[in-house]
Amino acid sequence: MSLFAHRDYRHLFGAQVVALFGTGLTTVALGLLAYELAGADAGAVLGTALAIKMVTYVTVAPVAGAYADRAPRRVLLVTLDLVRAGVVLVLPFVDQVWQIYLLIVVLQSASAAFTPTFQAVLPDILPDQAEYTKALSASQLASTMETLLSPVLAAAVLSLLSFHWLFAGTSAGFLGSAALVLSTRIPDALRRCRGTVWDRTTAGIRIYLATPRLRGVLGLNLVVAAVGSVVLVNTVNYVQDTLDRTAADVALLLAGNGVGTILVALLLPRMLSRIAERAVMLTGAGVLLTGMAAAIALSTANSGAWRWPAALAVWAMIGAGTGLVLTPVGRVLRRSTAAGDRPAIFAAQFSLSHACWLLAYPVAGWLSTEAGFTTTWSVLAVLALTGATSTVRSWPRLDPELVEHIHHHPATDPAHLTDAEQIRPDRWRHTHSYVIDDNHPRWPAAGH
Repeated sequence: MSLFAHRDYRHLFGAQVVALFGTGLTTVALGLLAYELAGADAGAVLGTALAIKMVTYVTVAPVAGAYADRAPRRVLLVTLDLVRAGVVLVLPFVDQVWQIYLLIVVLQSASAAFTPTFQAVLPDILPDQAEYTKALSASQLASTMETLLSPVLAAAVLSLLSFHWLFAGTSAGFLGSAALVLSTRIPDALRRCRGTVWDRTTAGIRIYLATPRLRGVLGLNLVVAAVGSVVLVNTVNYVQDTLDRTAADVALLLAGNGVGTILVALLLPRMLSRIAERAVMLTGAGVLLTGMAAAIALSTANSGAWRWPAALAVWAMIGAGTGLVLTPVGRVLRRSTAAGDRPAIFAAQFSLSHACWLLAYPVAGWLSTEAGFTTTWSVLAVLALTGATSTVRSWPRLDPELVEHIHHHPATDPAHLTDAEQIRPDRWRHTHSYVIDDNHPRWPAAGH
């Protein structure tokens, strides 16, 4: 409860929760709107909308990160919430499919700018590591609860009103988020001078790919996407076509996945006070790979009442593995960047993680239609194993906070070498927390 004693964090968390539930209502309402406009082709419309969403996330987030330090962050977040509220209010009045696609681009562009900017604010208002870890767990918990409860809330609304009112509820959520953000004291981002627009746009991804532990996180993003796509894309068909169960059981199996994530989110703050992020996240990858192997085994079984409880256990295992991987990511990002680069690095994580989903979604959707679950999940398992192997190779087991290194040229900031030992006319050696920045354009090799 000490976490919620922070007024600014409390208001930001409230903003996140109401915006999440607004987004969840939009997901339900968009499906019904697509059916109203396209009928039997509603699935194709929704599939295209999801693809547009992912492409927008991948391309817009780095650009937004490049300009996140150019405007007051509170003003930026409020403006983006207002844009999202306005777009959602327009959606009930569209009468053409192409209009849905256009509005989705605007809506998801605002979300692609809002989410990483919001995430980069938290380390600044919660400088204490333990408090920040609790905030990460709370955010994961909120996201999972939204997934579980938004359909229930939508069903309650639809029992009384037309689905068009779901858009009004979504807009109210975004307006509520804007009001809560407006009531907080958010420090502005440190302004970084990086030359051209291209330099600023690619800064986060360049820092990300130059940092060994972040390349490891990228591999883990692929593990989460490959295994998670089984849950998000294939659950409906697996439950109804393979297990021959009801739509209510679809919701129950998805809830089982969410429960696994929630339990981990509740346990992780204490766990991360004793165990390094790398060990926790690789454990999560192992749990995900085990869950995928169990899912493949399940897909080969043609009958048996045991398949349903087994599926519940496997989906919960996948949820737990997802929580183990995703919850500590913010800690790793904060550790790996200077304060002024946080908007760019959070935008890079947002973009690259969604690129992994963009790769996994079509495999889970299209290949399962043509080749069945066993083949599809085996291909996704290979993707996940590739990501896990990349992480083990990229993220060194010995990953100290302080790194001794040698500067072979004067630093961009001469004051940076004040405490350095000059070992040769053109060599300076010192030790400090190492991140990629203007003074350190690449990661040092051992002894360098």
